Amino acid sequence: MNKGRAEAAAGAPGILLRYLQEQNRPYSAQDVFGNLQKEHGLGKADQFDMVSDADLQGLDAKIVALTAKVQSLQQSCRHMEAELKELTNALTTPEMQKEIQELKKECAGYTERLKNIRAATNHVTPEEKEQVDRERQKYCKEWRKRKRMATELCDAILEGYPKSKKQFFEEVGIETDEDYNVKLPDP
Repeated sequence: MNKGRAEAAAGAPGILLRYLQEQNRPYSAQDVFGNLQKEHGLGKADQFDMVSDADLQGLDAKIVALTAKVQSLQQSCRHMEAELKELTNALTTPEMQKEIQELKKECAGYTERLKNIRAATNHVTPEEKEQVDRERQKYCKEWRKRKRMATELCDAILEGYPKSKKQFFEEVGIETDEDYNVKLPDP
């Protein structure tokens, strides 16, 4: 520390008292501060030790080395966290054995069911299937034909009927396919 600064720090009350006695007039704290600052101003920067360029370069190299070390440790930590997460999510050996047993039971059940289906003697022959398809087509054709005839008959009656089609159907008691959301199957 500078010699003058040390004296000033030690005798600051004495300096202040001497200044006020010399001036012999009242001052505010701000005025005293402003007037004494001119005499006892800021400290000089040359009181600090000089740092050589070699020391600065050494500190910079140390900073770079420590930064690299921190980054490698952070990366290592991330890898370890990922490995820990993977291990905690993996099944243990007893859990795996239990799951294998359950899957074997399920597989055996499906195998038994498949065996029963193959062994069944009531399979539909191609001839029976073809006959069922022909009958279905025949009944669908008849359904369309009857629906068309009923629609034409109702339209003929409604030409001279004073009320609406809906009211006519309610009075007569006709229920249409559309009332029950039934659609004709494709041929």
